[in-house]
Amino acid sequence: MNPVNEMFDLTGRSAVVTGGSGLLGRQFCLTLAEAGSSVVVVDINADGAGSVAAEINANGGKSFAAPTNIADPASVADTVERTLKTYGRLDILVNSAALDPKFDPNSIGAQGANAFETFPLEGWQQALDVNLTGMFLCSQAAVSPMLEQGRGVIVNLCSTYGLGGPDQRIYQREGQPPKYKPVTYTVTKAGVIGMTKYLAAYYGRQGIRVNALTPGGVYNDHDPVFTEAYSYRTMMGRMAEQHEMNGALLFLASDASSYMTGNNLIVDGGWTAW
Repeated sequence: MNPVNEMFDLTGRSAVVTGGSGLLGRQFCLTLAEAGSSVVVVDINADGAGSVAAEINANGGKSFAAPTNIADPASVADTVERTLKTYGRLDILVNSAALDPKFDPNSIGAQGANAFETFPLEGWQQALDVNLTGMFLCSQAAVSPMLEQGRGVIVNLCSTYGLGGPDQRIYQREGQPPKYKPVTYTVTKAGVIGMTKYLAAYYGRQGIRVNALTPGGVYNDHDPVFTEAYSYRTMMGRMAEQHEMNGALLFLASDASSYMTGNNLIVDGGWTAW
């Protein structure tokens, strides 16, 4: 039996993290680097990716930024090629990139009410392109070197809203026009679970493990009304702190979860357990 520290040790491995400059993506990059992995910070935001990579390198880790459009096959292929050229291997893929209208002002419909009856087709297609097609393309590109190595890990980021419909009441404000969590978020995050199970079954006997990580709501300067409404609906009575998904991510990415595939690790303060 391996000592506990060895099970979580990622020394000598390399990881690609999409959405690497995002709220949780940055946390994941720093965590994987601290565990010993070289980290490729993938994000369409070049400045953000560069900042996270610089932070890792300044702390003694190994990292480079890879500005990437994950919905573009050529862009994804180039990033994987750079990873292999730089580190010689690709051991871990964390599919963390996703459009969330609340935090992505450039997403179609981000500033609107997001009512289902009037939700734009362009917004639907944009969310599918990033949240699902991007995950498909990144996974497809990553599995080839993993197969050659005889091992690899993919972690797909889901959401509690991929397991059940959003409680739209927490987005309403008295005296203001109604706003909603859009249909695209629930549909694409539900698709993450399907993708995870498919890939886990497909590669189960070829050394590639695939699991999902489902975070609950993570506090990011939300307004007090939303924070209180959300927190009331969790068993623990609060939103998650940004660092509270790191342990689960490291568990899934490391040998600590060596007999786990096709599953979904939920870290939501009890939101889905009522």
